[in-house]
Amino acid sequence: QVQLVESGGGLVQTGGSLRLSCAASGSIFKIIAMGWYRQVPGKQRELVAHITSGGSTNYADSVKGRFTISRDNGKNTVFLQMNSLKAEDTAVYYCNVDAFVSNAKLGVLRQDYWGQGTQVTVSS
Repeated sequence: QVQLVESGGGLVQTGGSLRLSCAASGSIFKIIAMGWYRQVPGKQRELVAHITSGGSTNYADSVKGRFTISRDNGKNTVFLQMNSLKAEDTAVYYCNVDAFVSNAKLGVLRQDYWGQGTQVTVSS
């Protein structure tokens, strides 16, 4: 199994910054990609940013130029630096990991994991 531990959410004023972290641990054979998604009540979870093992990144149009995703491959950790935050960035942010994991019975499997979510609130 794989565990994801998120940190860094909180309350910030418009224009402020926050940095989210997500550390993955467990029976990880190889991480393929890591990403951040967000969700507000009544809406679908949406992609914020995504980074592959090779370092290729992808951002939602709404956060381009303001958010930066990065990762520490040695520590299986992904970060999301959020600058110039807006009220519409308020949401629960979830870490996602796409990885090959070791399974005692089935060998190596490709699995998708989610963090518990961290609240980001931007006050205007």
